[in-house]
Amino acid sequence: MRPTVPDPHRGISVNGVRLFCEERGGGTPILCIHGAGSSTLLWAGAIEKLARLGRVIAYDRRGCSRSERPDPYQRTSVIQHAEDAAALLDALAAEPAVVIGRSYGGTVATCLALRYPDRVRALVLLEPDASRDLAPATAVWVDALGHRLREVAARAGIDAVAEALIDAVAGPGAWPSFPAEVRRLLSGNGQAILAELSGQWWLPADTADLAAVGQPALVVAATDSPAPIRQPAEALANALPNARLVRVDGGHLIDPAAPEIVAFIEDVLGSTRPA
Repeated sequence: MRPTVPDPHRGISVNGVRLFCEERGGGTPILCIHGAGSSTLLWAGAIEKLARLGRVIAYDRRGCSRSERPDPYQRTSVIQHAEDAAALLDALAAEPAVVIGRSYGGTVATCLALRYPDRVRALVLLEPDASRDLAPATAVWVDALGHRLREVAARAGIDAVAEALIDAVAGPGAWPSFPAEVRRLLSGNGQAILAELSGQWWLPADTADLAAVGQPALVVAATDSPAPIRQPAEALANALPNARLVRVDGGHLIDPAAPEIVAFIEDVLGSTRPA
């Protein structure tokens, strides 16, 4: 059972790992799932805005930042992270939730909707990956990225992996713009990044599977993102029956509380939104 007055920052044990979790606001649950080797710290401003709409639950995925990292941690999968998300929602009595996922987190969110449709009220997918057959060029690009990051780890050390990843997906100017505390935390996620890219990082679903996802979905692509990052979002928007694709200015680190996203969540929540 959920405590009457939850600690806004706490650890929740699910599926054999302890996940760092924080909550803000009240009402309909809004679950936030971050991208590869990242942290909810990058969502700080967005969480405050989203908390005006409902009960925001943000967590660091297994192996990342303030959550527990299995030892050894060589491989993981989108399915494993979807199982963690489902167990977390169960533990917090927070279902069905509006689920917002960025990049790898968007792939996890889609997998969650496929495997546990009763846990998901709506999806917001910020440049997620798709299945390999829906975006074959992206699959080649990400596989090459994983190889390049393993070379970075061998040459410059595991702590250099996060910066190399951010440079690849968001451009060389993104990393220096992060606060020093965030850079330090992300630099410690090198092993998690390699584990995510060494396992099944793509969506384990075909077009027929995706046609069964009935929840409303907003798929967001950024105008300045490289084509291999944009294309899966476009393909997924076409494959999901109740999805709408929007394009926003900027790069891959899309604001989870952008006006288009807030408007979509308001529309989904309707009259259930807290005063």
